[in-house]
Amino acid sequence: MNLFIDCEWTKWDGKLLSMALVPQEPSFRSFYEAIQYDVADCDPWVVQNVLPVMDIEPVLMEVFQFRLSEYLRMFNRINLIADWPEDISWFCRSLITGPGMRMNTPPIIMQIIRVDTISTKPHNALADAMGIRDYFASK
Repeated sequence: MNLFIDCEWTKWDGKLLSMALVPQEPSFRSFYEAIQYDVADCDPWVVQNVLPVMDIEPVLMEVFQFRLSEYLRMFNRINLIADWPEDISWFCRSLITGPGMRMNTPPIIMQIIRVDTISTKPHNALADAMGIRDYFASK
């Protein structure tokens, strides 16, 4: 299954704020979660442009990881497609649940493909991931 990913984070080299995974196949649901954050840790640009459009209640990292694990189990194989390298990095970091521990996942192939997409709500991870999916659907 092709999954298109987008993430938002607090600042350059900061912490993960939100992640969205949008399947190519419309019969599967999307994944969209936000992680609890301290606004004082956010870059002013993020406060102005990302937080107002997040549109989801943040949860603890443990809850985020549990929900991500449950979501990924729906698939036998995943081809994860991102338009920015850090999205892949955040995804991989999210799979690590503790020292020497990671969540079980189906086999995952990861691709980074430079595309300029149109989002219906820029800087909202879910809308941005849908934009990437829609770009590939039009090709």
